[in-house]
Amino acid sequence: MGMSVTVTFVSADGADVRTIEAAPGARLLEVAQADGQPLEGTCEGQMACSTCHVIVDPADFARLPRASEDEDDLLDLAAHVTRTSRLACQIWLEEGLGSLTVRIPSEARDMQGR
Repeated sequence: MGMSVTVTFVSADGADVRTIEAAPGARLLEVAQADGQPLEGTCEGQMACSTCHVIVDPADFARLPRASEDEDDLLDLAAHVTRTSRLACQIWLEEGLGSLTVRIPSEARDMQGR
């Protein structure tokens, strides 16, 4: 059996922290949606929107492959972008990653009208 990747989701206000195990090779967007996280992913991972924007923990950010130019361009359109922002549809949970902590930005909830 391959090792799983531990993913921790932190809510926008930091009050809700959930840690789950994900299969290696899974895409963060699907893992988040399966866990009920408020990530819209309107374009279903086609990298045509910024609705799956997450803020990666600075300690983990450097361990991820760099964002493509296209992803960077889309992140420019997202609200509340930070230096460690990424699109969840572009993060693959590779076996060697071990663990990943991401914060769900506040605007993700607003767009769903919660």
